[in-house]
Amino acid sequence: MPEVAPVVQQKAEIQTPLKNGVAPVKVNRDEYADGKAARIWDVFVGDRETRAKNIKSFLIRILREHGCKRILDAACGTGVDSIVLLEEGFEVVSVDASHQMLKSAYRERWNRRKEAAFDNWVIEQGNWLTIDKDIKSHIGDGFDAVICLGSSFSHLHDTHGDQKEHKQAIGNFMKCLKPGGLLLIDHRNYDQLIKTGDTSESDYSNNVYYNATHKTPIRINTKIHYENDKPKMITRDYLIGEGDNITELNFSFHPHTLTSFTNLLKGVFGTNAPYTVYGDFKPVNLLDVPTYYIHQIKKIN
Repeated sequence: MPEVAPVVQQKAEIQTPLKNGVAPVKVNRDEYADGKAARIWDVFVGDRETRAKNIKSFLIRILREHGCKRILDAACGTGVDSIVLLEEGFEVVSVDASHQMLKSAYRERWNRRKEAAFDNWVIEQGNWLTIDKDIKSHIGDGFDAVICLGSSFSHLHDTHGDQKEHKQAIGNFMKCLKPGGLLLIDHRNYDQLIKTGDTSESDYSNNVYYNATHKTPIRINTKIHYENDKPKMITRDYLIGEGDNITELNFSFHPHTLTSFTNLLKGVFGTNAPYTVYGDFKPVNLLDVPTYYIHQIKKIN
């Protein structure tokens, strides 16, 4: 189990020039571009079989209950979840904005090309703000489900303070769905992180997505950036390894709260759209403090 240093909560006011009364936040649009995260991603994922078991017991059960066959993995990263779906017989189109992360998915497809599911596996580089155009030729009548998991959506920032980008991306996911299709999308429990400075995910050996059993020290420093006394952005600096073999990763996230994200989804899909929220792949009422919230919403028209 990796040694995880206590997370330090540091509040920092964002000091940037105002634009139309709103202070834009400067962030690196592709925090995976240097390839460092892709090279050590297995440290975070850890035991892939445990992650696959979690995915099978929750995601695949829901997809089959709703008769889903064609799936768009809109945040596939190295392809870890797409691979599970392919092995379970789903038709998958996998998209990620990072070419560096996709390299692992391309390699897995090549290595397993003699298997029909992998030979037909579509992998594309794309952006959530243009994803309906980036994969237009693959949408057809629409996907049965779009998944965006691993708290990936939090990497998309609210640059203008009105959630314009968030609404556009969710709207694009909806465009990729057929009528009756499902969107499954998640985010960390930022409510708890903002409240206490940490969540249960600081233990990377006890997490629905990450099961870091490697004996690799992981030290995390968390900062919560405020604008007008409201959380605007969360930055997390990771130091992985020790001695001369240390990799530093720096990520920034939009701090979606449970209420704000629910309102975001219903604002795009409609207030009458069937909607359910889970905590760590379980009914949300069964957990006091989940690490992740997973939202399920259906396209009704």
